[in-house]
Amino acid sequence: MDRRELLRRLAAAGSASFLLPPAARADVSGTRDSWQAEFEASTAPWKSGFASLPADLPLTPATVRGRFPDAVTGTLYRVGPAGHEVGGERYHHWFDGDGMAHRFVIEGGEVHHQGRYVATTKRTREARAGHRLIEGFGTAFAGSEPLSSPDDMNVANISMLPIGGDLLALWEGGSATRLDPRTLATRGLKTWRADLAGVPFSAHPKVDPDGTVWNFGVSSRNGLLVLYEIAPDGALRRADAQPVSNLPMIHDFAVTDSHLVFLMPPLVFDVARKDAGASFLDAHVWRPELGMRVLVIDKKDRKRQQMLALPAGFLFHLGNAWEEQTASGMVIHVDYVRAPDASSLFTSTRDFMRGRYVRGPHARLTVARLDLGTGRATQVEWPLEAEFPRIDPRRVGLRHRQVVHAAGPIDGRPLWSAVARTDVESGASQRFSYGAQALVEEHMVVPDGERPGWVLGTALDYAQGKTVLSCFAADALADGPVAQATLPYALPLGLHGAFVAAPGGLSG
Repeated sequence: MDRRELLRRLAAAGSASFLLPPAARADVSGTRDSWQAEFEASTAPWKSGFASLPADLPLTPATVRGRFPDAVTGTLYRVGPAGHEVGGERYHHWFDGDGMAHRFVIEGGEVHHQGRYVATTKRTREARAGHRLIEGFGTAFAGSEPLSSPDDMNVANISMLPIGGDLLALWEGGSATRLDPRTLATRGLKTWRADLAGVPFSAHPKVDPDGTVWNFGVSSRNGLLVLYEIAPDGALRRADAQPVSNLPMIHDFAVTDSHLVFLMPPLVFDVARKDAGASFLDAHVWRPELGMRVLVIDKKDRKRQQMLALPAGFLFHLGNAWEEQTASGMVIHVDYVRAPDASSLFTSTRDFMRGRYVRGPHARLTVARLDLGTGRATQVEWPLEAEFPRIDPRRVGLRHRQVVHAAGPIDGRPLWSAVARTDVESGASQRFSYGAQALVEEHMVVPDGERPGWVLGTALDYAQGKTVLSCFAADALADGPVAQATLPYALPLGLHGAFVAAPGGLSG
């Protein structure tokens, strides 16, 4: 069966891959669980990070301290879950919330912020109905409607991709959602090709230095990995699919000059669990005997593949990968943030929704060496708890040393308190702490010609009830921000974003 035929079958089966059996859809409308009441009763000082915003936020000026460098003149786009309940019914997982898109417009001493909910089919229908209709990634409930397409449950809340005049809000179980980059208005779903309507498109595309966009999608029930190659102008060059046995949950991947690299944790989809009424998340089973499989695919000839093995572990995100020719053959170096298991996905990120927190195992910055000549994979785990790794975007797929990431977990409260910059070859690291009453979000690198560049990112100061946008000199992170913009309100904690330099800007 060729890959086009696999895609045809995937598109035809798309809606069926999410359906619950009739018994799991018994009508119990009107019943509610205690999650919303528990959240409201919680006294956790940080819970504002997981509260819902009642409405869109108009373009609003921030209070700016210092001056943002010329290289960061432009717009920082971010997205994340911001609508966590409907009609008093609270979702059971942080990743279920309706996506809100944000833009921070930066120009020297001025910063303006706008927030706007993505008008997905799910949000629009449930807002009109006044209660939940469709299950979420980690929330299944009796009475959930059968789906006509995976996009019925699309919440567009994970990441952003500016491409071809559009701003794409990315989920990963279905289509990307097109937004207007200037107004954040929803333009509708992105269909790369007719036979790809509703086919999963991951939230972590990679952009080569020449502007080529690579991405993937996972169809869990069908056991298919979909691969995309997209031109810099947004035109689809190629898409195909291939079967993968014991296909796990894959959230991110890496690219090198000539390869695609997938680290596949042993968190595997179980069809029987899904058919019994479990949420998509709870339909996954931890199978450590599979280890961490590493699938390497040639960019030009996708039939050329190799599978390597690392010790079992779990990951959300990779930093970067690069390759070199050695005496034994091609060697790929890849850095990622590794946890010993997937327990935090099932516990911590659910506890947030009740306004409580029990610490699980944190991921650590890890560097793997994949020797394609010998088929041997090894890794070094640095003693650095980390998440949200980002590099200079000009180094994607090329040799790099510096990774910017969230750091500094504090006992008794979720997520991170600091941003760090770490040398993945030596382990040397510097960091800036936002303090014990701040929750740190993703920070990214903004290039500045031949200079080290800048680190730009957001954090929630829950003591003041405000979100701050900070800019650091990349090579002097520990010195603190050179400029900081404070919003007059707190935003719910989000996930990922993208920076776009203003036309004629000095970056890069």
